Amino acid sequence: MVRTLNLGILAHVDAGKTSLTERLLYAAGVIDEVGSVDDGSTQTDSLALERQRGITIKSAVVSFAIDDVTVNLIDTPGHPDFIAEVERALGVLDGAVLVVSAVEGVQAQTRVLMRTLQRLKIPTLIFVNKLDRAGARNEELVKTITDKLASEVIPMGSTSGLGTPTAGFAPYGRDDSGFTLAMVDLLAEHDEQLLATFVENEKALSYDALRARLAEQTKRALVHPVYFGSAITGAGTDDLIKGIRDLLPAGEGDGDGPVAGSVFKVERGPAGEKIAFVRMFSGAIRTRDRLRFRGDQEAKVTAISVFDNGSTLSRTEVSAGQIGKLWGLGGIQIGDRVGAAGNNSAGGGNGSDGTGDPGTGDPGDGRRGEGSGSGAAAAESGYFAPPTLETVIAPVRTSDKGNLQVALSQLAEQDPLINLRQDDLRHETFVSLYGEVQKEVIQTTLAGEFGIEVTFRESTTICIERLNWPGAAVEFNKVDPNPFLATVGLRVEPAPVNTGVIFRLEVELGSMPYAFIKAVEETIRETLQQSIHGWQIPDCTVVMTHSGYSARQSHSHGVFDKSMSSTAGDFRNLTPLVLMKAIQQAGTTVLEPMHRFQLEIPTDTTRSVLAALARLRAIPQVPALAAATSTLEGELPAAAVYKLEQQLPALTRGEGVLESAFDRYHPVTGRIPTRPRTDHDPLNRREYLLHVLRRV
Repeated sequence: MVRTLNLGILAHVDAGKTSLTERLLYAAGVIDEVGSVDDGSTQTDSLALERQRGITIKSAVVSFAIDDVTVNLIDTPGHPDFIAEVERALGVLDGAVLVVSAVEGVQAQTRVLMRTLQRLKIPTLIFVNKLDRAGARNEELVKTITDKLASEVIPMGSTSGLGTPTAGFAPYGRDDSGFTLAMVDLLAEHDEQLLATFVENEKALSYDALRARLAEQTKRALVHPVYFGSAITGAGTDDLIKGIRDLLPAGEGDGDGPVAGSVFKVERGPAGEKIAFVRMFSGAIRTRDRLRFRGDQEAKVTAISVFDNGSTLSRTEVSAGQIGKLWGLGGIQIGDRVGAAGNNSAGGGNGSDGTGDPGTGDPGDGRRGEGSGSGAAAAESGYFAPPTLETVIAPVRTSDKGNLQVALSQLAEQDPLINLRQDDLRHETFVSLYGEVQKEVIQTTLAGEFGIEVTFRESTTICIERLNWPGAAVEFNKVDPNPFLATVGLRVEPAPVNTGVIFRLEVELGSMPYAFIKAVEETIRETLQQSIHGWQIPDCTVVMTHSGYSARQSHSHGVFDKSMSSTAGDFRNLTPLVLMKAIQQAGTTVLEPMHRFQLEIPTDTTRSVLAALARLRAIPQVPALAAATSTLEGELPAAAVYKLEQQLPALTRGEGVLESAFDRYHPVTGRIPTRPRTDHDPLNRREYLLHVLRRV
């Protein structure tokens, strides 16, 4: 029986991740020649912009075989601006290879990726690349990996010829007593019986038994074997391939189980048709099958292709463990779970039942608990930090305004985290960003694929708001000043970080039509996007404490009288007034995103760099000073990162190196930043009611 392994290749930008992918494909016989990132000839960097810039922008899937294991390899972007692509891939992986440069070592993005892999319990091998480059390190780098990435690692062999074209890797074997002792020492951390057996009789544990225990603990994401090599020369890659086969968890999948899969990528075909990339966890999907996703949505699969030995082949079926491309699912979104029509397992809940209970995890995925549900929920899944920048985008030609909205909607299908935000008052469109490179990519994509030239305003930082205390408000049906046929009472409470918005009921579920309760919940989530100062409240609990409505009324001739009967619109219009009044009573604090940074600078420039950091509101730690090069670490507001990047060359004679990554949100000191509302403010009751009642 063929086993399948869905494998992610992850790394900090320029660590050699795509080059390693090429080398693996070459070793597996999928390609006859190793492609070059510099030449734009790699298999997985297929976009013209990727080939032009020499970086991976979109995750790409390619398949190859290692003996009886079919590997679906997902090559992910390394640049921090495209971390959203990595996030979407993580939910479908069985295992990962984290690539670390032997020269640059452990970098900011490397740490972010490893923390996330460990949190999700994804089995991970570490591959130290670029052994052939000048400045390559071995033992010193292993210590850094142990200190900064993961303490439970074990080198799987020795290196030779570091920094030369003949650099090599020799795997340890049964005759290497030091390796045997290192395995015992590492494995005993999670296996007391193993240690007791070894202490009692060293020969009681054979080398093969220890390797089997190593494989078992690696598959449980408890330990991380470290391989060394060079993707360019091929050194060490054959041994890495053996490690992928033997140490990562390939499985057969439950092809006879209920249909269950997860969408991690969406793209458009040549004719504009939507194509969904689906990882199957159980069951099988066949052409003409009707699938259910996001609650009650259904669609029929019109075509299927699967990844096979470096290409995609048209098939009539995709089954458990495989990754397939599905056509015909017009309403599908990234993050959707799919199942057979009429099967509730496909749900897309995000508290949609009114109880606030989140959807369950991807079927068959024992590593993670709560799933992401719909595409919107996928954007809030929280594997990584959300985008911390936003900008206004506008067409150069006014006549392109309508086309730009269509194009941006298609880009948002592929990347929900750009979070399109329409300002109806000022007729402006906002997009969220991870960085300036992403802005350039959006601009180039719109010009190249859609023929639309655009301009951007200067990027601004996205803050958030958090509740200070509980707060409550209520407005009753037919009681002034409430003009709507609805009673809504709400209590808001602070919630722990990363819990999201939790909606609960303290009223009977049958106290009024469910459509009205659903209207309240949906409006709460929408209203929380813009709080007192204009920023989103991402984490809070909202409890519905009062409810009431006017039952359906009709005249004697039996025609429905809207003016005497409650509708969902009454609840949608009243809820923002009640919710914002409760939030105002609770009060909010505005928080800004903070980055953890590391600077390597010439020691004689330390004083001027510290002065610049002070002006940028950074919080540096005590510098690690050395004769020639010193290291500075600390925290820096996200708004200041780009400014520091611009100033650093002049401050350090072009020798300074900056690494930074999102760390946390921190209360703003000084002037509180505000964001203009994109709709009519419920806190300005008169203006809000004038607008809403005029619209009604």
